[in-house]
Amino acid sequence: MAVYKRGDTWWYEFIYAGERYQESSKSKSKTIAIEAQRNRRRELEQGFNNITDRRVERLSTLSAKAAEYLREYKLRHKSYSFAEYAVGHVTCALGEKMLVGIDEKAVIYYHSTRITEKAAPKSINEEVGFLLRIMGDSGDLLRVKLRKQKILKLTVDGTPGKAYDDTEKDKMLAAAGASRSPLILPALSLALNAGMRDGEIKRVQWRQIDFSKAILTVGKSKSAAGEGRTIPLNSDVLAALTKYASWYEEKFRGIQPEWFVFPFGRRGFMDVTRPVTTLKTAWKTVKTRAGVSGRWHDARHTLITELAEGGAGDQTIMDIAGHVSKQMLSRYSHIRTKAKRDALEAVAAGRKRRKKQSDAKAKKKRTIKATKRRTA
Repeated sequence: MAVYKRGDTWWYEFIYAGERYQESSKSKSKTIAIEAQRNRRRELEQGFNNITDRRVERLSTLSAKAAEYLREYKLRHKSYSFAEYAVGHVTCALGEKMLVGIDEKAVIYYHSTRITEKAAPKSINEEVGFLLRIMGDSGDLLRVKLRKQKILKLTVDGTPGKAYDDTEKDKMLAAAGASRSPLILPALSLALNAGMRDGEIKRVQWRQIDFSKAILTVGKSKSAAGEGRTIPLNSDVLAALTKYASWYEEKFRGIQPEWFVFPFGRRGFMDVTRPVTTLKTAWKTVKTRAGVSGRWHDARHTLITELAEGGAGDQTIMDIAGHVSKQMLSRYSHIRTKAKRDALEAVAAGRKRRKKQSDAKAKKKRTIKATKRRTA
């Protein structure tokens, strides 16, 4: 153990459970630095001894614990890919650290590392959430400390996205229809007219579409409320899917219920037994040709906004979109300025109308009273 000076500040350094700790006391006093060193070591010892009786587990690395966590996670959750992705980033940055040594400083380091990699704040927050859950009880204690210091989560941009207007939609659909990719038009039609998430669209199989009843049943979804929901297909999306089905049947010499509607690969070679992994290239081309800016997910925002503007009830919108709560609905349903203006103008018009009626009644009463006085 040692304390030493850097500039005007005293630092301490020691080794615990095979790992070196080198931290600033943030003080100009050597005495305080020595006491800070003792407190830090005591904190590690208490965590090692009190959190769990399995000391070997406390000395295991994050990588080892993360692998165990993912095995258990896969058994309990149908949607596994994002967890694997998030935990992969966590272990890449902190995997060699022992659980007993992961503290506020490690989380701040992780924030900085991922920001440098240009990861979105929302993604970083979700990854830290996985980190704390992997840590178990010690993660719960660390979460409290981070929250108390107001460093648990990075600030997320409050912009909920955008809703495409009718002109933008027409341009995008026209560009999609002229695209070399046969998949992009029916996929975009589903996003704009059924409000399906990207992952839901890519995993659709033909058995989920009932053309006779014009209904699509969603398969695997991000949320429990989204999985298994049925979405009526309006005339626009039904026409796009019908035309696409004809191309598909000719291309693959038939359609089997278990085949994916949007198959893996390119036009030269496509595997109908596997779902497409991405539509980013085709989508980027569509936006460029249409002269439109926005995200693929904004097509979902657009439908929810249009449903809200059209007077659809919250439950109807949630049944279509697959939201689990009204709080989530409020995030996605951003009514356009024109619709809000019209609603507020209707309130103003109502006030004027009621005032006019009230003034007319008051005038009528005055006239009656004046008439009575003259005839008295």
